[in-house]
Amino acid sequence: MLKVNVRGENIEVTSAIRDYIEKKVSKLEKYLDQNINATAHVNLKTYPDKTAKVEVTIPLPYLVLRAEETSTDMYGSIDLVTDKLIRQIRKHKTKVNRKSREKGFDHADFVNDVEGEADEKKIEIVRTKNIAVKPMDSEEAVLQMEMLGHNFFIYKDAENDDINIVYRRRDGRYGLIDINEE
Repeated sequence: MLKVNVRGENIEVTSAIRDYIEKKVSKLEKYLDQNINATAHVNLKTYPDKTAKVEVTIPLPYLVLRAEETSTDMYGSIDLVTDKLIRQIRKHKTKVNRKSREKGFDHADFVNDVEGEADEKKIEIVRTKNIAVKPMDSEEAVLQMEMLGHNFFIYKDAENDDINIVYRRRDGRYGLIDINEE
């Protein structure tokens, strides 16, 4: 069962908007296994330039579905986000089915009778790089990333020996991914 949690920032979530979102997001249930209990987190944001952003995140046991869309039409953004999520489900289902045929395992998150297979693009690795992960702090890693002109940089944290990744966000600020071994 798919529950929908709607939250608005700078916008009042009216019953009409909530009903429309629930109607659209509930269409995704037919692609999910009936034994899955998940919550779709929907964030609505409006900006001063009259644009609206819709973000939908659905955490599943083996996959997190996430899509966002920004436009001047809130309802149009909702439609586009659900279309993106359906494409993600189809792509993942196609990949899982291909791997299960090759390796013989089963993945029960998605229903197997999805209409129309996604156009599957063959993933081809065209270049491999070997890097030496050096101990440093996050500030030095950001400087190294900037010097190289990359959008991310992998390094070993000098304090705790964890492998970390710094990256440039779309808003121009920086993010840090701290990778902990379990």
